[in-house]
Amino acid sequence: MASSTSGRRGRGRLLSPAAVVLAAVAVLLSASQALAAPCYPRVFSFGDSLADTGNGPFLYGNESRRPPLWPPYGETFFHRATGRASNGRLIIDFIADALGLPFLRPYWGGRTTGDFASGANFAVGGATALSPDFFWERGVHVRDTVHLDMEMNWFRDLLGLLCPDDLAETEGATDPGEGQDPQDLEQDCNDMMNQSLFLVGEIGGNDYNHPLMGGVSIRKIRSFTPSIIAKISSTITVSNMPMDIHTYI
Repeated sequence: MASSTSGRRGRGRLLSPAAVVLAAVAVLLSASQALAAPCYPRVFSFGDSLADTGNGPFLYGNESRRPPLWPPYGETFFHRATGRASNGRLIIDFIADALGLPFLRPYWGGRTTGDFASGANFAVGGATALSPDFFWERGVHVRDTVHLDMEMNWFRDLLGLLCPDDLAETEGATDPGEGQDPQDLEQDCNDMMNQSLFLVGEIGGNDYNHPLMGGVSIRKIRSFTPSIIAKISSTITVSNMPMDIHTYI
């Protein structure tokens, strides 16, 4: 009986979150190898240091004391520090590679539509889901940092570059869409977004980390959880996105 009970318990065990993530990435990698062309021609990524492919150097400068800007970070693959919080690649790098795309360009590292032909990365190391104002209003001192609303605003700014409202009426416009009917431009932009993969996360961990390192009690930090979940949920709700897009968190 003991062995039978043990066997039933073993079959009922749940995988850890890390195992689920690794399994999902493995499925994505194996499935993409069978595709003749990328199933998504571009990727847009939001998050914190687990997804930041190099916005840090542009935001904080190469002289910053932030560890990812210095060796040994980046030494095993890029052979230099790239701003990634890793000595090699991040999961987002493997996803891009599996889709047959180049590594995502940091949003702050591009200027033209061509720079973002394969998407963009808005993630920043240390980013939070909630704004610093949320914590300050509750008497919790955290440093002024990038948060999810800021990253979404950057995305909207990028849409202004990739999807201008009316290039046909823009005097001196030099974009390839110049001269097109505004409705055609809007449809083209909708098509582009519908064919894109949006990755939101990991984000929210620093909403706990920053207060915890500042000496805030666990009990008070736990009270932030509903707000953190609500912020992430509202961000990935399609009705709150600029367009009808494919979003994964």
